[in-house]
Amino acid sequence: MEELIAKRYVNALVGSTSKKDRADFSKTLLGMAEAFSDAKVSEMLKSPLVSNEQKTSLILEGLGEDTNIKLVNFIKIIGENGRLDLLPIIAKVLKQAIQKETNKYEGIVTSSTKLKAEELKDLESSLTKYTDGASIKLNQEISDIEGIKVSVDDLGIEVNFSKQRVKEQLIDFITKSL
Repeated sequence: MEELIAKRYVNALVGSTSKKDRADFSKTLLGMAEAFSDAKVSEMLKSPLVSNEQKTSLILEGLGEDTNIKLVNFIKIIGENGRLDLLPIIAKVLKQAIQKETNKYEGIVTSSTKLKAEELKDLESSLTKYTDGASIKLNQEISDIEGIKVSVDDLGIEVNFSKQRVKEQLIDFITKSL
């Protein structure tokens, strides 16, 4: 439900701003979303004891005076409607909209060892071919899994190659063939 509401706000924002403004707004909103993960900030935004005007002015103070007037007005509208707690979701949906518009996505490669730069580029180019030309930038995370996992959430791609999984499939195949 919250994501549907956020999409309406994002559609309005996308329809009334330039690509450059959207990119700037996305960076600002993603930064604000990180601040919202703080328990005190989250509690203040959900508190019925704090008025919508106070919540809005507190957020606008955090942005500074040189903030784009369209972003200020956008936040004021969200505040007037009592939806400031949706800003992290709006930030996420706006990022997805920008990625779809530019056809550039970010993904994560998880493995137990660090991949070489050329291996990472090979994975990126393979995913680009698979997605009909979408540009994909992969970031690497080190984990304790034995294998490799590639995920691009915004495209719904998740590929996992692990020793344990291959072992289980091999055992299953042998069992079925007996």
